[in-house]
Amino acid sequence: MRAVQTGDLLAAARCLLAVAPRDRAALARQLLIEAHAADKYVKRLRKLHPQWGDGSLRGACRGRDHAFGRALSDAGYRECHVLVLAALDARPDAG
Repeated sequence: MRAVQTGDLLAAARCLLAVAPRDRAALARQLLIEAHAADKYVKRLRKLHPQWGDGSLRGACRGRDHAFGRALSDAGYRECHVLVLAALDARPDAG
């Protein structure tokens, strides 16, 4: 998976915000799996993955529903950021 930038975190949080709270942690993990697979695809075939894009977390969010971003004072939106960060920390290769 490509290095995670601020825009990736924002896109993933908005993606999580669009699903039911009980489904958010699983979706965060799934987005990381898809971003990793897309990155391998891009490196091997030298073209974008048709569903998950360029191997970035933002690319893995492509084609999914997104909620409008909210202020970080919104507890649900903040929790979505935390879930994405927790999923990143749980990866075997997390630094």
